[in-house]
This record gives sequence, structure tokens and C-alpha cells, in this order.
Amino acid sequence: MTHLKTRIARPAALAAAGLLMALAAAPSAVAATGDPAPSCVEYYQSWRYTDVHNGCSDTVAVTVEYTNGQWAPCRVILPGQWATFAGYGTDGNYVTGLRTCDPDATGGA
Repeated sequence: MTHLKTRIARPAALAAAGLLMALAAAPSAVAATGDPAPSCVEYYQSWRYTDVHNGCSDTVAVTVEYTNGQWAPCRVILPGQWATFAGYGTDGNYVTGLRTCDPDATGGA
């Protein structure tokens, strides 16, 4: 049985590591978050998707926060409507809550 080895040149590996560090240190997609979303805004998560339902009588702008500190882009949801965000994935990055946000803030829309 033959084993295949993948060899990455050191400069490429260092560049990839630098890119990953830059991404980890980058500001979140939603810089301007507000209070926790109203209780009439609910989410349902699975490994692939997090579905958010606006059960309020007003339009809301919300973002999803995850266990690894990641934030989702701000989404405006009309009354009675749904929005879909990323799920928890295979690494278990679960949703910790919903927060209001400003869709006009830099990096939010």
C-alpha cells in the first residue's frame, strides 16, 4: 500500500497561516450591534441553517451571534417573514443569541 504525502512549500504555508491569522483578527461582519432581539423574533438551528422568524408586528434588523464569537451579516426581516443564516456546522458553532443591528453600518448589509 502506498501512502501519498502532500508537501506544501514553506512560503506558501507561511502565507496561508498569515491569511488565517488576519481573518481571525478581522473585525466581525457586523460592527454595530444593539440590544438582544425582541422575544417575538425566534430562531431554529440545524447543522446547515439557522432560520430566523420575525413574529413581531414591526420590521426588525437582526444578526446572529455564534459560540466562536462570529457574527452574521445584519438582515432586515419584515413582520411574519423568515431569514436564513449559517447553521452550527460540523464544528458545533452554535447560535448563542440574536441581536438587533444597524443594516446601514459599515460591513452590515
